[in-house]
Amino acid sequence: MANEDLKARAHDLDVTVWVGKGGIEPVAEELRDQLRETDLVKVKFLRASRGGTTTEELAADLAERVGADLVDTRGHTAVFH
Repeated sequence: MANEDLKARAHDLDVTVWVGKGGIEPVAEELRDQLRETDLVKVKFLRASRGGTTTEELAADLAERVGADLVDTRGHTAVFH
């Protein structure tokens, strides 16, 4: 499926994973589980998770950790496939 199609489908998705002060490690398994159930998951990176890094960097690290594709980041939200 084309990236633009995935972005369009993701537009109406609700956030189902929140990354907080614990960083990406505590949510990696949850994201992996959700991606097994559905092909798109929206993740919100809360201010406490960002520290000295960006949402894009955190999202890329999380995608690599769970073996997912990073479809899009917008603001502090990312979509994984």
